[in-house]
Amino acid sequence: MVSTEKATGSGPRTGANDPQHSMHRSLGLLDGVAIAASSTAATSSIGIGLGLMAGVVGLHLPVIMLLAFLPVLAIAGGYGRLNTAEPDAGSSYRWVGRTLNPWLGFLTGWVNTVGTVVFMAYTTTVTGSSIVQLLDLMHVRSVAGLRLDADSTVQCTLIGLVVLVGAALVAVRGLDLAARLQKALLVFEYVVLLGFCGYGLFAGDQPFSLQWFNPFAIPSMDALAQGMVLAVFCYWGFESVFSVGEEVRDPRDASRAGTVALVVMLLLFLLAGTAFQRVLPLDELADNGAHGLTYFGAMLASQPLAALPLIALMFSAVASLQSSVIPTARGLYAMGRDGVLGPVWTRLHPRHRTPAAGTLLITGVAVALALCAIAIPTVNDLISAAVNAIGIIVALYYALTAVAAAVRFRHLLRSSLLEGLRAVVGPLLGAAALLAVGGYLAWTFYDSTDHFELAADNGWFELSVVILMIVSGLPAAAWARWRRRSAYFVGDIG
Repeated sequence: MVSTEKATGSGPRTGANDPQHSMHRSLGLLDGVAIAASSTAATSSIGIGLGLMAGVVGLHLPVIMLLAFLPVLAIAGGYGRLNTAEPDAGSSYRWVGRTLNPWLGFLTGWVNTVGTVVFMAYTTTVTGSSIVQLLDLMHVRSVAGLRLDADSTVQCTLIGLVVLVGAALVAVRGLDLAARLQKALLVFEYVVLLGFCGYGLFAGDQPFSLQWFNPFAIPSMDALAQGMVLAVFCYWGFESVFSVGEEVRDPRDASRAGTVALVVMLLLFLLAGTAFQRVLPLDELADNGAHGLTYFGAMLASQPLAALPLIALMFSAVASLQSSVIPTARGLYAMGRDGVLGPVWTRLHPRHRTPAAGTLLITGVAVALALCAIAIPTVNDLISAAVNAIGIIVALYYALTAVAAAVRFRHLLRSSLLEGLRAVVGPLLGAAALLAVGGYLAWTFYDSTDHFELAADNGWFELSVVILMIVSGLPAAAWARWRRRSAYFVGDIG
């Protein structure tokens, strides 16, 4: 652990201050908001996640989104404080490693990377599915004699992979271009969401009930735990803005951007959750799953207006693919800079100063995983399996980062009570809440069956995905510690 004085005064590491080995500081507050908001992908979460959550918590979508927001916001305070003290491309990997333990720090960076790659793999399928649905609305139902199917994992994955590669190439070109593209996509998405959801509040024929906002009306503890993990997953991604902390002109703008993005997400989720329940009966909401937003739009408007939510979903998926590549490549760049990964991850584009090699490599890994995921036959099953596993992983590394913030800034409890609440108490409470629901959900997966089966609804399969994500990092960490002899593991990093 480093002293508070050294950590607070530290900026990016040696190399980050060297113009020949650093990335451009080209981003402002709005750019950061665009990156964070694109990573959380509200439109995709609404279009896909609300249907999944409705199948778990029933007609309590608004309250489960509010309950999940509170610990995530508390943890965001810890992220913001850590970033202000030490903006770093490695973000949580760096902060947990310096403050708590390098092994925990490495595993934090590892599971974050693995979880994001899994997310990218299934989001390619979501992207392809939305494109196929849009083609169907345009009466293009076959290509070269092959009938298009929006629920075919094979077709949707192959189409989505083309989009993923394109998004990666734009990310290599530079964050300024990527941020401009994401801002344009976000404006369209939010206009469509606000228009349709706002109209749905008044046009829906399902009776409004205050029980939708009553946490005690959620059917069971199992439903609460799984609903919370799914909802936390919907907020996941706000921290991506901290991975570009070395490319933001003012570190405080990254902290503000993360908070602004979270608040915007909450308002959108509350609006959409209420509107969906006003328009769709529970069985229709739960049954439509990956096509929830499309079905919602079709209930409110006829073509061509009904196609707008689908186009917004497609834009959201494209933006989230790109905004997933960006922080992941930078996290691996930081790990390479510390010597825990090979030097290939530190290679910057000679002109654009982006981690180009890492961006293309991690895209290649996501492509390979997406092709492997074809073994799960339908889009709905693939999404369900991935979201539950990633939700538990996200709860774990959010909690570790929150604990790191509390330990690092514990002196604020004596010098500034308000800052102490924001950087110590709040993150600790948020970490406790996420660990509780994540642990409980993991137990329910274990207790739900007595055999293993490669199926999205098999608890042992879902739990094994989580365990594999974590355990796979141990050999990599051991290799970095004893084979590469990385200074990161002995505390000899600036």
